[in-house]
Parts: sequence; structure tokens; C-alpha cells
Amino acid sequence: MNEAMKVLLERRSCRSYKADAVPQEILDQILEAGTYAATGMGKQSPIMIAVTDKEMRDRLSKMNAAVMGINSDPFYGAPVVIVVLADKKVPTYLYDGSLVIGNLMNAAHALGVASCWIHRAKEEFESEEGKAILKSLGIEGDYEGIGHCILGYAADEARPAAARKENYIYRI
Repeated sequence: MNEAMKVLLERRSCRSYKADAVPQEILDQILEAGTYAATGMGKQSPIMIAVTDKEMRDRLSKMNAAVMGINSDPFYGAPVVIVVLADKKVPTYLYDGSLVIGNLMNAAHALGVASCWIHRAKEEFESEEGKAILKSLGIEGDYEGIGHCILGYAADEARPAAARKENYIYRI
């Protein structure tokens, strides 16, 4: 099977991570793949914040958990969190950011790194605390949180893919 197809068919979301760091050169490759995601009219509306600092990672985890109304880590112990935001002035911003997260997850799998998409970035970065984080990074503009791509090494074996539903594809 073609390697690209193998990645697309075998990638699974991971919800249990080892504490092991993702090497910088691997993380850089994953991030680069995100920059090559298709965007509407090539406007490249998304930005990524790669969080490897444990203090900031834990702060984002607490913010995300508060939105969700839980007291556990919504990032499942993953040591890396990539926050994807996109410029709301671009009509395709939501789709653009979604494609970036898809590229990040597929690139991670291709490089032996586990991943999962975590929601609630919108609510996090609409908060005063989230806005202050963006300001501290020098990020200006009307950005909306699209999602988080958590990365790390899986603590458990990936489960096999569920059977695909009937009538997934219609042909004309």
C-alpha cells in the first residue's frame, strides 16, 4: 500500500500518553506539515502555538477543563499541545484551521507520534485569560481558537479502526 494511504487509513486518536518529550526535530516537521495545509484562496488564515512548556501546557489544560466542567486533564497527559487559531476576517478560517489540524495529526502519525484533536480552543481564547496569553505572545488580530492538536507517545496500543458505516459514500 502507498505510504500516504497507509498513514491516512491507520491513524487513530490517542487518549493516553507517556510523559516522554517529542524531539524538537520531529515537532518541527509536524509543524511544517501544518503550514502546508490547504487554505481557502491560499490566504493561510491559521496560526499555530506550539506549547512544550509544562507550566503553560498545564494552564491551558485547566482552562480547557473549566470550559468542559471537569477536574481532569482534557489533554490526556500529552506533553505537547499545538493550539490552532485562525483569522476570522477570512471567510474560510474555520475550514482552514481544521485542515491544519488534520495535517498535524497525519504528519504526527507518519513520524511515529500519537495525536488527538481536542476542542474548546474557541472558548479558551475568547476568555480574558486566553486573550492575555495571545497578547503576551505578540499575537494581534481577530483570531478564533479552532482546536488543539495534542502530541506525544502513546501509553497504550492503538485500537483497530471501527468498521466504516454503511452508506458512507454515495455515487452519481
